[in-house]
Amino acid sequence: MKLKTFNRKCANFVQTNQWLLATKRRTLSDYHESSNNQNMNTINERLAALREVMRRERLDAFIFPSTDPHNGEYIPDHWKGREWISGFNGSAGTAVVTMSEAALWTDSRYFIAAAEQLSGTEYVLMKERMPGTPSITAWLGRVLRDVKSPQVGVDGMVNAASSVMQLIAELRSEGGITVRTNFDPLALIWRNRPAIPANKVFVQPEDYTGEAAHDKIRRVREALRKCHADGMLVASLDDIAWMLNLRGDDVHCNPVFVSYLLISSQKATLFINPEKLTPEVVSHLRKEGVETDDYTHVASGLKDYFEYNILLDPNEINYTLYKTVTREIVNGESPVKRMKAVKNEREIAGFHNAMLKDGIALVKFLKWLEEEMPNRAAAPLTEVSVSDKLEQLRAEQPLFKGISFDTIAGYQAHGAIVHYEPTPETDIPLAAEGLLLLDSGAQYVDGTTDITRTIALGALTEEQRRVYTLVLKGHLQLQNLKFPKGASGTQLDALARKDMWREGYNYMHGTGHGVGAFLNVHEGPHQIRMEYKPAPLLPGMTVTDEPGIYVENRFGVRIENTLLITPYTKTDFGEFLQFEPLTLCPIDTEPIVREMMTAEEIVWLNNYHQMVYDRLAPHLDEEHRLWLQKATAPF
Repeated sequence: MKLKTFNRKCANFVQTNQWLLATKRRTLSDYHESSNNQNMNTINERLAALREVMRRERLDAFIFPSTDPHNGEYIPDHWKGREWISGFNGSAGTAVVTMSEAALWTDSRYFIAAAEQLSGTEYVLMKERMPGTPSITAWLGRVLRDVKSPQVGVDGMVNAASSVMQLIAELRSEGGITVRTNFDPLALIWRNRPAIPANKVFVQPEDYTGEAAHDKIRRVREALRKCHADGMLVASLDDIAWMLNLRGDDVHCNPVFVSYLLISSQKATLFINPEKLTPEVVSHLRKEGVETDDYTHVASGLKDYFEYNILLDPNEINYTLYKTVTREIVNGESPVKRMKAVKNEREIAGFHNAMLKDGIALVKFLKWLEEEMPNRAAAPLTEVSVSDKLEQLRAEQPLFKGISFDTIAGYQAHGAIVHYEPTPETDIPLAAEGLLLLDSGAQYVDGTTDITRTIALGALTEEQRRVYTLVLKGHLQLQNLKFPKGASGTQLDALARKDMWREGYNYMHGTGHGVGAFLNVHEGPHQIRMEYKPAPLLPGMTVTDEPGIYVENRFGVRIENTLLITPYTKTDFGEFLQFEPLTLCPIDTEPIVREMMTAEEIVWLNNYHQMVYDRLAPHLDEEHRLWLQKATAPF
């Protein structure tokens, strides 16, 4: 993926560090087999090389997940093995290769993209949660049924302990298939494999974090005592960055750094490549009571761990490290995620500041788009050019550090591809008709943003207007909901879908996710989605509201704001909460079918637009203020 480096002077910059592209170095294996000498330009050639290694290692299948040793959603290039062996670059998916077949499982967000990327290879696309799609273990049971004493390989370093233990149990029931976890074939066949990033770490000032690192560590120890654990290993990169008030640029769009953090009752040790530590960071860690050791020594650190027991989250810790521990293991959810999810006053203030800057950039963009479209007949705007323009306008804002994810700019049929990202190969021109779905976000030192707007570029079909209105109704129903404190996102999800369900529409992705404070744009543990997610919704949490409808090969609609959960009222029935919109940007009213909207929904929309105008107008010049006044006029 492409990550731009910005070298602009902003008067309010408090960091001189630039958002850098992760350094790629050539990894030299200790030895190379003869099969590695071939030029692996195609996926099928890579499969042939893999099978040669599997044959020598007596493996009948190998499974490639989408994760890394830290169970991350977005990962450094070094661990993108599933992408390398399959050619599919979506963020979610699992590739499975046997001696005679290959298949890739992914969810509905990527059905269209995966089908295109796997075309011409051996891979068969397996559409998860669709009728007739077998599970990975059931498929392996069928493919390997005639193999004597079959053995399946997984790299224990890049698979969560819970996933491997479940895999072992399921494959045992599929005819006694065994699992090997101590082998990484990519170490032999992936020539010029990118190195593990060695970029410098930097301190995130307490003016933005609102809490010292040693106080966060103290709170974690208090939480550990409540579950009778003496310590824990933290593997999640954004959890480590949050706890230590540090940031990095090891992962595309996510300001995190590769490391582990081992906490005991008396000390905390950060396992990290020493090249990444500046004198400022070393001083900061020393002040916060944190020791350091080499990243490669984490297994030794676990073996030397001296406490009676240790808490490990099997959904976070990889299988190899999990099995390294010799002390009693307390299996449980890491307490860090719930602490991080509830933002303090400084973090909330940072979100407001970041959203204000983002709103200014978006108003400038929308005005520019509206004025440019009629004047571009000879050289029309394209998905890539509008994406670049929006990034340019954001980069002009103070404290901008980069985009928070690759912009989704899908025009017409591309808008139906949920996670479509325009490239020079897929880029298409925009015309004065139809819908442009634009999902984008930014990283600022004081906050992270995530917003989607679907924009009418001209004449629309009746179906497009009806679908747009259904999505808007769902967005408003959720955004204006009042609900009991502690309710889970699953209990709220239907509010965003009820009107579209009545018309026979639905979407398969989640309705909302947490957003980090200058951290990952996807943050848990809370979510709003159909699948059961028990994490309670609490004041101080951020969460997105992003229902959508996608009509394959024609168009897609999604409307998204980032929300803050705040207190609403207390009654004899308990505490009730509400959502406060953080995102400041007009919602296009042109596609709305007025007759489908209730009077209450129109009031909600007008109130939101009045807030957007009141917050942004004082920061705009007259030309942009007049445009915003028109865009937020009462509907």
